[in-house]
Amino acid sequence: MVLDFLKKEEKKVEYIELIYDLIFVYIIGRNNSLIHTVESGFISFDVYLTYLLTTLIALHIWYLTTLFINRYGTKSVAEYVGIFINMYLLYYMADGTRVGWQDFYFKYNVAWGLILVNLAVQHFIKLRQMEKLTPWHAAHLRYRIAVVLVEAGIVFASLPVFALTGLPLSPLAMVFGMLMELFYRGKSHLVALDFAHLTERVMLFVVFTFGEMIISISGYFGGEDTLSSFYYSLMAFLIVAGLFLIYGYFYDHIIDREREMTGNGYMLLHIFMITALNNISVALDFMREPEIDAIPKNIFLIASFLIYYIFLFSLQSYAYECKRLNAKFWLLHGVLSLAFAAAGMLSYRSGMVSIAVTVVYIYAMFGACVWFSRKHRREKLPQE
Repeated sequence: MVLDFLKKEEKKVEYIELIYDLIFVYIIGRNNSLIHTVESGFISFDVYLTYLLTTLIALHIWYLTTLFINRYGTKSVAEYVGIFINMYLLYYMADGTRVGWQDFYFKYNVAWGLILVNLAVQHFIKLRQMEKLTPWHAAHLRYRIAVVLVEAGIVFASLPVFALTGLPLSPLAMVFGMLMELFYRGKSHLVALDFAHLTERVMLFVVFTFGEMIISISGYFGGEDTLSSFYYSLMAFLIVAGLFLIYGYFYDHIIDREREMTGNGYMLLHIFMITALNNISVALDFMREPEIDAIPKNIFLIASFLIYYIFLFSLQSYAYECKRLNAKFWLLHGVLSLAFAAAGMLSYRSGMVSIAVTVVYIYAMFGACVWFSRKHRREKLPQE
């Protein structure tokens, strides 16, 4: 029985996982709508902070669920019930994501706390099944239950604090969870992930994020058909296509998907990379809105691209040994990024030049990635 349990089988991404991910795409779309509220020529700090925290909280819930399904998912009735309960509660979190979020603080956080309790229950069910059969799994599950319950406790404790003082302390739960992953990684080594399944699941979520970006640039295709509108729509499309191409190339040719590892770092890097992609979607919307000040929206666009590439290339720690990015590549990346930032700021008054500079930068980065990968081919493999 133990040998059957330990036997590794190919794990496929299930339909229920994809449906669950679509809920998060909806939530992130709601979050993006927050920062379309412009004050004095740009986003206010309070609104952007709310957007950033609600996005990271949603992605943290996705992170916890994805790791649970990857390690322990068996398509049982209890798992399906748990997923559907959380999908229902996520709608309440999405509805509480508004500019006047203070009026929906209780609704948002009660739903969030119940989601965390539900995840703890799912882990507890697995603990009862595995504690005698595989004690190392039991140790890991107890740790996960403790962390998730502490997060839920912080969320629920923030409710009376908010009622009495107006201080929104619930995001500390998300910060606590991420810190536990960063500083207590030894606990995660007790149970390895199916890294191939994890990378496929994350890739599909990134594809959904690009789908949201495709929707966001649809505004470039509306209005009167002029040479200018054609130019901007083409440039916007090339930007999204270029960002997708470099991620897809990384996934197909550079990431070693057959490794045995915990994968927590891989997930965390994607959380920040997906956040950067959402920022790019909003920045592209801003570029065609003349009422938004030119300097801040160009800085926002440039910073979003730089953050995306920093986290994308940080995935090199999960690459094939021969394709780990070396000092020459990082130097090239730095030179191209500095040139892009300088050119973007110099051309901030001209939207046509600014967007052209962005397209050149994106395809230069893609070309550098392909050049590096082809220069460091793996032996005895088909042409890349």
